[in-house]
Amino acid sequence: MTVEIKHSLHFVTLVDETHPIGKQLLALESEMQIQLLEGMLKDLLAPALVPTLAEINERGTYAILKVAE
Repeated sequence: MTVEIKHSLHFVTLVDETHPIGKQLLALESEMQIQLLEGMLKDLLAPALVPTLAEINERGTYAILKVAE
C-alpha cells in the first residue's frame, strides 16, 4: 500500500515590466499569470528532471519521488 504526500515548492518569477512580453504577462489576472507560469515550469523542468528522478528512485526502498500531474 502506498500513501501520496503532496509537497509544495515555491518559485518566484521576476518580470521586466518594460519588456513587451513582460507587459503582456502583467496585464493578465494574477490567477492566469500563475497558471501560465506553472504550466511553463512543468513543461520545461519535468522532462529535464526525469533522469535525476530515475537515479534517485533507483536506490529508493521506502519512497519514490515523481512530478505530480
